[in-house]
Amino acid sequence: MSRPAKIGAQAAIKSLPSWSALPGDRDAIQRTFRFKDFNAAFGFMTRVALMADKLDHHPEWFNVYNRVEVTLATHDADGVTALDVTLAAFMDEAAKGLGGQ
Repeated sequence: MSRPAKIGAQAAIKSLPSWSALPGDRDAIQRTFRFKDFNAAFGFMTRVALMADKLDHHPEWFNVYNRVEVTLATHDADGVTALDVTLAAFMDEAAKGLGGQ
């Protein structure tokens, strides 16, 4: 499977209003999701994990109780690609379905 070319964080966040560029020199996008409780946060992570496997593209994330912090970048492209945009858009929809913000 060929990997998409690097598009950069600034191009990606134009279509992802809830995401931001990671501060510093690394080309990546980030977002923090908040849910009503741990169960909803874990349900979100489970849905995303299944999609990530289908895309063969896995997030960097950190979870504490109802909060999931996500950073996306395509490591073999050394920055943000269309894969990151696809996974980020999926995460936004999955979070809405679980009452996340």
